Amino acid sequence: MQVQGSAALITGGASGLGLATARALAAAGAHVTLLDLPSSAGADLATELGGTFAAGDVTSAEDAAAAVVAANAAAPLRIVVNCAGIAPPAKVLDREGNPAVLADFERVIRINLVGTFNVISQASAVIAKNDPTESGDRGVIINTASVAAFDGQIGQPAYSASKGGVHAMTLPIARELARYSIRVCTIAPGIMETPMLAGLPEAAQESLGQQVPYPARLGRPSEYAALALSIVENDYLNGETIRLDGAIRMAPK
Repeated sequence: MQVQGSAALITGGASGLGLATARALAAAGAHVTLLDLPSSAGADLATELGGTFAAGDVTSAEDAAAAVVAANAAAPLRIVVNCAGIAPPAKVLDREGNPAVLADFERVIRINLVGTFNVISQASAVIAKNDPTESGDRGVIINTASVAAFDGQIGQPAYSASKGGVHAMTLPIARELARYSIRVCTIAPGIMETPMLAGLPEAAQESLGQQVPYPARLGRPSEYAALALSIVENDYLNGETIRLDGAIRMAPK
């Protein structure tokens, strides 16, 4: 599908993978709308990219719907990339053997999984009503899972469950939205250079990178963006989760 002249909605678009994807889509000729928290740098970044900032929370149906409307007002909404997410570590039992705080588990699931579904639902309702392109396409939705969906480590039950859910719902949603000529794919990144890892010491980041078979380094947000752009442009990619991880398989811890 052609990027030029399309509108693109990117959640978590004010940083990390989302921002890199927004930059790549804008450079390819899309009008980008960044959906991110009001406290983010989204407004300034949207101005820089010649796009739109939609302040909001992906877990809010109202916020997601408003962002979709804003995106579709600029041009026909055809591209959605779900990058918003959190990854706080938490074990089932703490060091004293006490059970996990249930609300912490629920928060990760709500943002990463429910939030992704919420944006898919709100966006697909609008995309389905837009006129198709000359090739018959209406749009493509790209979600972000993680290798933790398959190789979850100790301390990642909530994160792994949320990302496993994103992977698991990709195919049934792709099958459902096929009648509207909307494709759905998911990217499962490995260890990436994102704000989630920025707080680690440089030595720790280098150590993580050396665990990757090849290339032995952290993944770059630009590489995620390049894959997202390729998914948009390749009309035969649908219903698939693609690992972007340098062939790493995570150890238990």
